Amino acid sequence: MIEQPAYTGFGFSDEEWGLLVGLPQSVLTAASAAESDGARRTRAENAAGLETIAAGRESASPLVAAVAGEIVSRVGDPEAGEELPVIAPADPQALIDDVLARAGQAAALLAGRVDEGQAGAYRHWLVEIADQVVGAASTGGILGIGGDVVSDSERRFRDRLSQVLDD
Repeated sequence: MIEQPAYTGFGFSDEEWGLLVGLPQSVLTAASAAESDGARRTRAENAAGLETIAAGRESASPLVAAVAGEIVSRVGDPEAGEELPVIAPADPQALIDDVLARAGQAAALLAGRVDEGQAGAYRHWLVEIADQVVGAASTGGILGIGGDVVSDSERRFRDRLSQVLDD
């Protein structure tokens, strides 16, 4: 007997599951790209985002736990010392716009397929990923002293994501 992929239990196609699994890491990258912070700060943001993604494996939501488990199996477990590569998009605004559009698609997909508890948990988890990333490293200041914990552009991305997801 052939074992079915995990996503079939939730009623998603392979393409739909790809959207749901790809979005958390894209949110992490877009949140980090919202403010050009330099390699050290971007690494701190990536680490915070990956930790938040990995923590989703412990979610009471079976959907969030399954998505988080799949992501960690693909990109690595921060508890095992795995790190994400630093990605510097050529056009950060285009990336942000794309991520926000895909977040809207995911919210619509979830609204039609799973109960509100599962959909709400997933949406909230995405906003939490963005929140952890934008708060992971201060912007500005000198030699890491001073500056804003969350810049205006980072706050704008997080707020727009929350609005698109209605979270």
